[in-house]
Amino acid sequence: MPNSSKQSKAIEGRSAVDIATSVEDGIRQGRLLHGGALPTVRALAAQLDVSPTTVAAAYRLLRERGLLVTAGRRGTRIAPAPPVASSPVPEVPPGTRDLATGNPDALLLPRLGPYLSRLAPEPHLYSDEIHSPALLALARERLRVDGLPHSSLAVVSGAMDGIERVLAARLRAGDRVAVEDPGFPGVLHLARALGLVLVPFPVDDSGPIPESFERALAGGAAAVILTPRAQNPTGASLSPARAASLRQILQRTPEVLLIEDDHCEVAAGTAALSLSGDTVRHWAIVRSVSKTLGPDLRLALLSGDTETIARVSGRQLLGSRWVSHLLQALVVSLWSDPKTEKRLARAAERYTQRRNALIEALATHGIEAHGRSGLNVWVPVPEETSVALRLAAAGYAVKAGEGHRLESPPAIRITTASLDVDEAPKVAALLAEALGRSAGSSA
Repeated sequence: MPNSSKQSKAIEGRSAVDIATSVEDGIRQGRLLHGGALPTVRALAAQLDVSPTTVAAAYRLLRERGLLVTAGRRGTRIAPAPPVASSPVPEVPPGTRDLATGNPDALLLPRLGPYLSRLAPEPHLYSDEIHSPALLALARERLRVDGLPHSSLAVVSGAMDGIERVLAARLRAGDRVAVEDPGFPGVLHLARALGLVLVPFPVDDSGPIPESFERALAGGAAAVILTPRAQNPTGASLSPARAASLRQILQRTPEVLLIEDDHCEVAAGTAALSLSGDTVRHWAIVRSVSKTLGPDLRLALLSGDTETIARVSGRQLLGSRWVSHLLQALVVSLWSDPKTEKRLARAAERYTQRRNALIEALATHGIEAHGRSGLNVWVPVPEETSVALRLAAAGYAVKAGEGHRLESPPAIRITTASLDVDEAPKVAALLAEALGRSAGSSA
């Protein structure tokens, strides 16, 4: 980790804007490294021969853009994945089993070729309807079957696009947003990039812990983003009792914007639950098809209150206008085929078997693990990097949990989507060896 004195050599400028631009350039060009410490306001002011007020203003601009984070006693640091720098998926060396990148199992996704060959769409023009009526009808029916609200819908380009559009429609820079800890790095980085202040709340296997959830909302959060099932990285899934407790808390703060990221849908392997409805005035449920039909489709359905959906749709019309009608037609074709539902049910069953197999294998070594739903298992460890490196040396790539965490303790994320049940004991044994455990030892 670079120290602040080395980082400061890459910073120059006389005005707040110039200093902020210098830092941004340094991040983009790799001279200022992700997570690196920056000088204190007074130290950098002395180095640049400007007033501390000027440096403080520059740091404020950078924090609002999500480039810097304040880390308490650790000072001001470059964000782990600032929005001016690319964040490529870590390269998995040839011959290494990829249990790190969070992908669904390609073998469990539907083959798109037959469905593409059935499409014979007419050309769509600017005056045509933005959303496919057939797609909206199918989406409403799927939401209705799951007992979720579905009166106002929009089609967006994936889960993150939907979350960003809802946040932009209702919040402004400086607002506080309550987020899961650990949580999905994309959501954390997106919120920072929008200039929002993160307020973390912990989760357990049943979802947000009510006492911490209530404190986060009471602390002035304007919005809360949560994952009702297949929480990334912990696999948490709302239980009916937990959902009831959280609804009571939300009813005491009806002005909070609620965003629910149901990115895994049926592949999560647990029933759909939502905190929306009569709890808050403004809400949105984002349902992506990436984990069920394939990431390349880049399509998600957005259900929400009438005003929020109208704002999102209105802003969408000024930019991309619509999601490709070819993609919409392809999803309609897939959802209309009874074979797709059978395939999705089989996939959910396989994902559940694979998660459980690893959790049970780890338990024989006394290793705690979490994965009630979804594609991942979250394993608390004393130190992430060394464990991940030891597993990589043994031929298995897993993900160190640092990018998922704000205040929660260290852990690693193991993607079990393609991990054969028979392979789980070997992975568990390698992890036990990395942790200095033996079979039957206590955690």
